[in-house]
Amino acid sequence: MRRPLLAPFVPLYAAAVALRNRRIENGSEPVRRLAAPVVSIGNLSTGGSGKTPLAIAVAQGLSRRGFQVDVLSRGYGRTSRLAARVRLDGTAEEFGDEPLLIARETGLPVYVARQRYDAGLLAEADATSDAGQAAGPCVHILDDGFQHRQLARAVDILLLSSQDLEDTLLPAGNLREPLRAIARADVIAVPADEPEVERYLRQVIPFDRCTEAPRFSEPIWRIRRVMQVPDVDGPVLAFCGIARPGQFFAGLQAAGLRLAASQAFPDHHRYTARDLARLLALAHGRNASALVTTQKDLVRLGPLAADLSGSVPLVAAGLSVEIEDEAAALDWLAARLAPMPARSSL
Repeated sequence: MRRPLLAPFVPLYAAAVALRNRRIENGSEPVRRLAAPVVSIGNLSTGGSGKTPLAIAVAQGLSRRGFQVDVLSRGYGRTSRLAARVRLDGTAEEFGDEPLLIARETGLPVYVARQRYDAGLLAEADATSDAGQAAGPCVHILDDGFQHRQLARAVDILLLSSQDLEDTLLPAGNLREPLRAIARADVIAVPADEPEVERYLRQVIPFDRCTEAPRFSEPIWRIRRVMQVPDVDGPVLAFCGIARPGQFFAGLQAAGLRLAASQAFPDHHRYTARDLARLLALAHGRNASALVTTQKDLVRLGPLAADLSGSVPLVAAGLSVEIEDEAAALDWLAARLAPMPARSSL
């Protein structure tokens, strides 16, 4: 969403971003390094690009290759500032919605802290204690880490969409950094159905890192977002509290669901009993046969989900990311993480 009235403040924001990056690059702001390498997955915009599903895909792919994987996250919206390991029976208030979703989806250890270095230290201490391995875990996946430059990383994976190319900086737009920050990325993940993004990249970035070898060798991953839509008879009331709600509603309709109504809440919205009462009233008023939301929203609903009336069931649509030529892409990533032990993909 654009906010043109805030355009006068964009230069101030841009100056603050430039100063912060300069401090990182000239050593004024320290960059700390964990014992195990870090793979960062992030984007330029404020949300909605598929970072969490891609983090899940990469974490699972490396795990299948024999790596010991954990995930580090800020845990946006959590009440505690202390580093913690996510419990599967925890709540979004304790750990944040995205870390809790990642932990439940992957079964891998997930750690949260405002300073992800602290989360990584806890992860490595746990790995040493649990497995008796002095070197700690083999690789950390840093969720939403492109701007968290205080933590050193071995590989930076950046998601980029056509919306980013047309956007502007905060606070008038949604970009956290200008497009020239793309140059920091080792891998750029682009939507497979948006070829204009790849064309743009090939125009502005010197791909001297690329070869014509048949194995994956260029820093572009083509990805596809796949929505797992529940089978529902009749019209539904769709609701969500994510950065790009229109994308979610359009995906449901493209999958064949009929929307009796839709309701968008702010990103990372913390639901209340009053919210659910209003949703139920709207569902009854529009004769909706079910309430449909995202998996992240379901996590944030927590125990409130059990309070919904059985007359209007609540179901969640999942979202995953598929990497085109995934085996070659992850083999490339595994090679970048050498000398970590790895075995051939399954």
